[in-house]
Amino acid sequence: MTAASIREVAQHAGVSLGTVSNVLNRPNAVAPATRKRVLDAIAELGYVRNDSARQLRAGQSRTVAIVVLDVTNPFFTDVVHGAEQVIEDAGAVLVVCNSGEDGARERRHLELLEEQRVRGVLITPVAYDHQSDLDRLHNRGIPVVLVDRGTGQAGRCSVSVDDVQGGRLAMTHLLEQGHHRIAYAGGPFSIPQVADRHAGAAAAMAEHGTGDLRVATTTSLTVAAGRRAADDVLALPVGQRPTAVLCANDLIALGVLQQLTERGLRVPDDVAIVGYDDIEFAGAAAVPLSSVRQPRGELGRAAAQLLLEEAESGAAHRHRHVVFQPELVVRRSSGLLRR
Repeated sequence: MTAASIREVAQHAGVSLGTVSNVLNRPNAVAPATRKRVLDAIAELGYVRNDSARQLRAGQSRTVAIVVLDVTNPFFTDVVHGAEQVIEDAGAVLVVCNSGEDGARERRHLELLEEQRVRGVLITPVAYDHQSDLDRLHNRGIPVVLVDRGTGQAGRCSVSVDDVQGGRLAMTHLLEQGHHRIAYAGGPFSIPQVADRHAGAAAAMAEHGTGDLRVATTTSLTVAAGRRAADDVLALPVGQRPTAVLCANDLIALGVLQQLTERGLRVPDDVAIVGYDDIEFAGAAAVPLSSVRQPRGELGRAAAQLLLEEAESGAAHRHRHVVFQPELVVRRSSGLLRR
């Protein structure tokens, strides 16, 4: 069945198009009896207003998009929930796009969002290579806020966590537990968070003055990638094998934990593990994971607030870069080294 048009509503109610428009947008400007005729016609015909078209004409969409690296990662679920609270309170709706850590897919999402003229875009970019895509949105009057990603650019707001400090916290903890052969599991390093967390870990080891930091590079930040990283660690001779694994996120850490357990190793007695993000599953793992906690919901809320502020103030908006500090949560997976 074809949806009824506003013209058909006007004909059915015996009024002008302008009167129907007033009933929909300024009902108090229409006499009660006339307003009732129009509302009855809308109900009888099943008319549904085309709000998207109205918003485009008004130049103000009520749709905000968030583009995340991995929609299956609970970290991003929590970020989305935080952003959604702020966006819905503002009378808008948040739609979620998943890049899947794929730059080409991210670019397609951005192109479609530009065509839809959304109110703004929150994004955790796959890499820094797509600045021109983000600049194009900005030039079209669509605010862009980076989420879980810092920026040195004056023309874009960002909300992030100090990942270098997070890597430093995790590495310092493992060194204090008596570990000297430590692996960093994560990748790809084109994702700035992965590189920053490694940089912090490497700096802490250098400051400590002793230790051997190996890298088990992964192609994604998933549980399956963590299992493969564990196999890489276990393939080393026993005398060279790391006694601890610092993971770029909790999904990698859960995969490492699974694989080590299946291969008969004890965590933390044989190999200690520290994750990153402190998702809900970290504390609920068979061996509760030590992890670097990020304020996930607060990241989303802060980013959404910055975006709405920019959408309202336009050219007068002053860009801000909000940086949260991470916190190390110690659990059983990184217990004292027993040698």
